[in-house]
Amino acid sequence: LSNGWKRNGDGRKLKVFIQVNTSREEQKSGCMPEALLPLADIITSECDGLELAGVMTIGAFGYDWSQGVNPDFVELIECRKRLSEHLGKDDLEISMGMSEDYDRAIEMGSTNVRVGSKIFGARS
Repeated sequence: LSNGWKRNGDGRKLKVFIQVNTSREEQKSGCMPEALLPLADIITSECDGLELAGVMTIGAFGYDWSQGVNPDFVELIECRKRLSEHLGKDDLEISMGMSEDYDRAIEMGSTNVRVGSKIFGARS
């Protein structure tokens, strides 16, 4: 990815987010929370065409907010905190929340949300 971007890019770094599988669901992609720091080290030391912009998650679908705050979001907030301390960067973004829970994600500190179905409707 880094090399391809450098070949085709305009000299700017490609901003990337590390997806963290905070729900630990087998069908979801992303690294486990405990693999975040080693992966970030690879990106920041070996991928000079990339800029680590932050972390993201796709939490468990249909979380029941009457049970309290979403633990997947809490986990990602903790991941961002550990990563920020590890890298000495306080400007890392956090992307959590989709069309059904973006408002709660923003309340919890998300700086990016994905709202495709809110705009375009549900996939068929």
